[in-house]
Amino acid sequence: MSESQKLLQEHPSDSDSDLEPERRPSPLHLSPSPSSSRAASTSPAPPGSRPNGFGQKRQSSFAQPRPDGAPRTPNRVRFEDAPDAGSNGGGEWIELEGDDYMSANGHYRRDGVQRLPLLTGIEAPSVTVAEESFDPEDYLESARPRSGMRSAFMNMANSIIGAGIIGQPYAIRNAGLVTGTALLIGLTVVVDWTVRLIVINSKLSGTDSFQATVQHCFGRSGLVAISLAQWLFAFGGMVAFCIIVGDTIPKVMDALFPSLSDMSFLWLLTDRRAIMVLLILGISYPLSLYRDIAKLAKASGFALISMSVIIVTVITQSFRVPAESKGQLRGSLIIHSGIFEAIGVISFAFVCHHNSLLIYGSLRKPTIDRFSRVTHYSTGISLVACLVMALSGYLTFGDKTLGNVLNNFPNDNVMVNIARLFFGLNMLTTLPLEAFVCREVMNNYWFPDEPFHPNRHLIFSTSLVLTALALSLMTCDLGIVFELFGATSACALAFILPPLCYIKLSKKSSKTYLAMAVVAFGCTVMVISIIKTTSKMATGAGAPVQCS
Repeated sequence: MSESQKLLQEHPSDSDSDLEPERRPSPLHLSPSPSSSRAASTSPAPPGSRPNGFGQKRQSSFAQPRPDGAPRTPNRVRFEDAPDAGSNGGGEWIELEGDDYMSANGHYRRDGVQRLPLLTGIEAPSVTVAEESFDPEDYLESARPRSGMRSAFMNMANSIIGAGIIGQPYAIRNAGLVTGTALLIGLTVVVDWTVRLIVINSKLSGTDSFQATVQHCFGRSGLVAISLAQWLFAFGGMVAFCIIVGDTIPKVMDALFPSLSDMSFLWLLTDRRAIMVLLILGISYPLSLYRDIAKLAKASGFALISMSVIIVTVITQSFRVPAESKGQLRGSLIIHSGIFEAIGVISFAFVCHHNSLLIYGSLRKPTIDRFSRVTHYSTGISLVACLVMALSGYLTFGDKTLGNVLNNFPNDNVMVNIARLFFGLNMLTTLPLEAFVCREVMNNYWFPDEPFHPNRHLIFSTSLVLTALALSLMTCDLGIVFELFGATSACALAFILPPLCYIKLSKKSSKTYLAMAVVAFGCTVMVISIIKTTSKMATGAGAPVQCS
């Protein structure tokens, strides 16, 4: 029995069949059952009568077949005299990654109007007459394109392997080599479980979003908590992205044009604060004014490419770092005092909980077992990528490791500058996605039932971008940002709210005790990390910081 099934063992109504969203009925080749009194012919019934013994009630036009025998909508079952010989003899769903379906005449086709799963040789004891009510929105939702396991894996992996990966060497520096590695592995296991827990909670509560689940469990206070956590996490991402733009683009410009800093006006292109203001307001801000997040979808593919370039760069160029840039593996390799700060940095990188139900719903056959496999693959690959980045960076720079490990490399390294350029451009196009999340949280909380208003949209977008830019101009320590927002919003989203909802929704069992332990862990990390991080900010202690 799988772990997902064990989690729901005390909820027999939430079996796998119940957990699957209702599939749109597909037209099948059916032969009349001997036990059925319904006619197998498509001949029209005599005027004034209804077939199969129904009364004289007028039949809906939706239930009447067209003259050529084709159903009026793809949801209607069509009878044929004999099933096609080329049909599959099995009775199981066969999932095809390439959206291959069998057409109504038994031949394979793509993008056909009539689509049906490979189900044949099934007798129908009775066929219900089509309902007269027809909801176009429900039909359009059921017709929405679905993704296979591979696409869902790519989406989730891309949600995890984001800007936070650049701070993993800094997390190892804070916790120690052995402890930091153990934390990465252990927190990945916990995140894997809580991501799946969100889908389970959704099924137990009958809701369709993370916010709705928390609100269902804890009412208005739950809505406030989840809204604040999601807003802080997205806003923290905006601040981090602004800092990364200032850390990367000026170094690239200075390396490409060494004399640029001596030219009038053009020197602004090599100044950190000037380039942040120019690029954020000139590129990211206009993109953040889009209402539709789909217009920014291409940034997702570019993000995965840039992350791959950065990982390869850190691995290959660490051997070429001059001796004066390298640090020492300070003190004991086992453990250091910054364990809680390290947990915040790791949590900031691995949180993808706000996307979990979207990815689950995008599956062609959404079941918890299939979503569990997607989650295992995604967190496993992300763990490998983060471990490679963390160990390569920390073993090279030791106690000199910065919050953005690319800042440890010399400015004249060509490959590192290429990675900086990719990373900086990626942040410029990803920042509007975080602004979209913040804006949606604000609209849903303060104006849930009001229509779109352009002035409100403009005010929210402008204030978000300007506030994030102002905060990023005040600091160049990316590690502090990862620690602070990771300790607050990331811990709440990953370690507190999902298991807390599960405790509320399920009967007491060994799993609920495990959930209680995770909640206690998350609350402890949140409180201690906030105290230590704010103390570090007040005293100026901590990691070495260099601003370009």
